[in-house]
Amino acid sequence: MNRRPPFKFCSACGHLVEFRIPEGDTRERHICPSCGTIHYQNPRNVVGTVPIWQDRVLLCRRAIEPRLGFWTLPAGFMEIGETTGEGAARETLEEAGAEVEIGALFSMLNVPHVHQVHIFYLADMRSPEFAAGEESLEVRLFTEPEIPWDDIAFPTVAETLRFYFADRAAGRFRMHTHDITRPMLQL
Repeated sequence: MNRRPPFKFCSACGHLVEFRIPEGDTRERHICPSCGTIHYQNPRNVVGTVPIWQDRVLLCRRAIEPRLGFWTLPAGFMEIGETTGEGAARETLEEAGAEVEIGALFSMLNVPHVHQVHIFYLADMRSPEFAAGEESLEVRLFTEPEIPWDDIAFPTVAETLRFYFADRAAGRFRMHTHDITRPMLQL
């Protein structure tokens, strides 16, 4: 079993927690023996877009770790109270200064070794206007031959870009799923 990073104290009452299988469950959980609270830890959703202007895709060069200086699609953690599409549009505006029209769900990539699910939407840019946000060093539109493949930040971004260009060449777009089953920094 893939154990979650431990934490020591109950967020409800402050008592030390135990790591065991609760009654009626099949997985080990952090459980407070004092108040009975079961602390579930679930994957975090990363939401983003494949922002498109004509025949180009908008990428951001990261100003933060992890992978500082590498290129990525605009994406980030989904916030409470928003849909995946709303989060993807927000992240695109925050990181790339681009307003987009959210289109079809395009890729969903499971990244279990970091407890994440990465979700990307196709998105048409409303105009060719964009600017680097606080988390980006620069933002740029790329044609397929210009993509800096050796400098792509994450396997999920590389996979999504490969899916996009293959679908575009085939003349049809479909939803893609894939599992990234091991940590990979080299693409």
